Amino acid sequence: MAGPVTLVTGGASGIGRATCRVLAGEGRDIAVCDVNREGAEQTLRILREQSAGNHRACLLDVSAQASWQSLAADLRSDGCTLNGLVNCAGIGRNGDFAALSLADWNAMVAVNLTGTFLGCQFAMTVMPEGGVVVNIASIGAFAGGADIAGYCATKGGVTALTRAVAMYGAPRGIRVCAVAPTYVDSEMLDEVADNFSSRAEMLAGMAELVPIGRVASPEDIARAIQFLMSDSAGMITGTTLQVDGGQLAGLPSRHANA
Repeated sequence: MAGPVTLVTGGASGIGRATCRVLAGEGRDIAVCDVNREGAEQTLRILREQSAGNHRACLLDVSAQASWQSLAADLRSDGCTLNGLVNCAGIGRNGDFAALSLADWNAMVAVNLTGTFLGCQFAMTVMPEGGVVVNIASIGAFAGGADIAGYCATKGGVTALTRAVAMYGAPRGIRVCAVAPTYVDSEMLDEVADNFSSRAEMLAGMAELVPIGRVASPEDIARAIQFLMSDSAGMITGTTLQVDGGQLAGLPSRHANA
């Protein structure tokens, strides 16, 4: 495998897997990266069934600098360059704020924030011809949730990091953006669903909070990422695109009888 590749972290499932599929569908060669090797290999099989691109699966712990360095060495040895990076790997922990453990806090910081930081650094060193980085934030970066305080904090950090790294990348021909999804019906909600009688009940309750009337699919977010990585977004950098069905646009209409 030689030539330009687009790297997607967290590619074993959810938004990451959907992003791999969407970007591969437009002819990109994809490096599916995840700490879950089996899931990454499954995504790779899906891509190979879908398209004729030169795709690969890579074991990557986004929170470990040595893992990124090993990946960079592998790309160089194969004659690959990087034209795009999607920092999609992320984890969440929910529950009572006062009971949030330091271990859970540190885990979210390590994956969501440090992982994005290391990915951005990686991109700046292996994108000699320029390219695009898209980070995954959350509407929790803009509106706090008492039961997801740590997640909100790390995603707020991602938005600030995106702006700063965009300033570094601009003179180097590298655009850096982020997307901030609303609730997404993916594996990341599995733990949340345990708090409800059914997944359908959970999704219905979440949909009531989204003006457009539904939660997002992984493909909804993947399409937004695809746009930010395209030439159509050539003048967009440092921006966090809210993909929230209007959730952050205004207050619920509860001020008069309908």
